[in-house]
Amino acid sequence: MSDRRQISMAVVRRLPKYHRYLLELISNDVDRISSKELSEKIGFTASQIRQDLNNFGDFGQQGYGYNVKELYNQIGNILGLNETYNTIIIGAGNIGQAIANYSNFSKLGFTNQAIFDKNPKLIGLKIRDIAILDVEFLEDYLKKNNIDIGILCTPREQAQEITDTLVKNGVTAIWNFAPIDLQVPDNVVIENVHLSESLLTLTYRLNEPKLLHDIKK
Repeated sequence: MSDRRQISMAVVRRLPKYHRYLLELISNDVDRISSKELSEKIGFTASQIRQDLNNFGDFGQQGYGYNVKELYNQIGNILGLNETYNTIIIGAGNIGQAIANYSNFSKLGFTNQAIFDKNPKLIGLKIRDIAILDVEFLEDYLKKNNIDIGILCTPREQAQEITDTLVKNGVTAIWNFAPIDLQVPDNVVIENVHLSESLLTLTYRLNEPKLLHDIKK
């Protein structure tokens, strides 16, 4: 297998989409599929699909295509889904509650262990049988429990301080929904989900034809 550090993030970000479409094929009892057939379903070119997958090994056979279940499992392994991950959510507002209520995460191996917030009205309430804890107890909790991923859903003002607490106590992966670019050590991986940036990208694409038309004038 190729060194993953040399593989572009553009390729990595396409893998979950392959994984999702392959699961759909499995649920429809499809045993094998060609790169051309897969391209028609997923929206990437057949050449792009072959190039992406070749970064990780030789999965298909010429004239046969891909074994759907085998490819699904292989991509799952590449994405680390052969492991389980303990997660906590910090921030029990709308986004935090939506994540806590999303059952598919547990099916993929992500087990939410705790939820934290500083709002007295939320502390003690339960989401999927997990009680919301006071964020003041976060550091003590981290010292006593092995947490792989911190899911950050706080306002930007608290985000860096919470991140520092997570990192200090051994959390090496952060899924960040706070509208701020966090500072973390090199050994900590972070995935930012800035909702407003995504929405503004959408409005750019919505207005792109007019923008390009105006530029050409």
